[in-house]
Amino acid sequence: MSTQHQITRPFTIGTSSDFNAHVPYHTHFHYEIYYFHSGKVNYLINDRIHVLEPGDLLLMHGMTLHSAHVDPSVEYHRSTLHFDPFYFKHFIQPPFAADLLEPFEKLKNVKLQLQGEEQAEVEACFLKLKELYALPDSFSQQRFQARLLDLLILINQLCEKPLKDKPTFPSSKERHVQDIISYLESHYSEDITLEGIQASLHLSKFYLSKTFKEVTGNTIFQFLMLRRIYQAKIELIDGNQPITDIGYEVGFKHPSHFSRAFKLHTSLTPEQYRKQHQLHPIDLNKL
Repeated sequence: MSTQHQITRPFTIGTSSDFNAHVPYHTHFHYEIYYFHSGKVNYLINDRIHVLEPGDLLLMHGMTLHSAHVDPSVEYHRSTLHFDPFYFKHFIQPPFAADLLEPFEKLKNVKLQLQGEEQAEVEACFLKLKELYALPDSFSQQRFQARLLDLLILINQLCEKPLKDKPTFPSSKERHVQDIISYLESHYSEDITLEGIQASLHLSKFYLSKTFKEVTGNTIFQFLMLRRIYQAKIELIDGNQPITDIGYEVGFKHPSHFSRAFKLHTSLTPEQYRKQHQLHPIDLNKL
């Protein structure tokens, strides 16, 4: 089941050394900076699977469907920072500077592989941000925002370097799972069967099912359902298309099935979700 996380503060930051072998796929409106310290993790972001290595920095655009599938036999250590892009753009971003949210909005979701001084600088930045975040006084909060600004400037600098866009995988299993995800991304609005995937990828449907579950923690059809629900959320938020049409467009054959599935995964009907989350123009003069 996917979850839409509700983050009520402009920023949240945390470091964790525990693990959860099955973290549900989830989305949130905040942008996310995720730094991987150690462990053994397959991180799924929309239609890409990333096999993480220490020093990897993930930048995730708002409403991105993502999940970490963690190997519980290896200690998992990561730091995350969530921030409201609207708040950052209008209250922290200097008016004279270039748009510091470009890496999130143009690259959407990207992995930076840090080493050496860059890695040490980002780790030190997260450590100081966490320290300031825990202090209640106004000066510490102002210093937190200044440090966040510095981190975003650094990220923009790192993103100017050529990015390795071609994923590398430690084994054929992860590569085959990426092939399945790419197939689902291209065909999720259609009637999908294991036999169809088998014919397209020239691999046994039994191997495909077993390997997908092993690498991602979900079955192929659980992932397919989440992908369809995710796309429906985007359509409901960002347009006025009839809800029945949205259901058909994302792959549901019957409106009743779409409504039941959507409510099961979000605890809201499509109508309720649209009413709560649909985007409306904001008048900055009223802030």
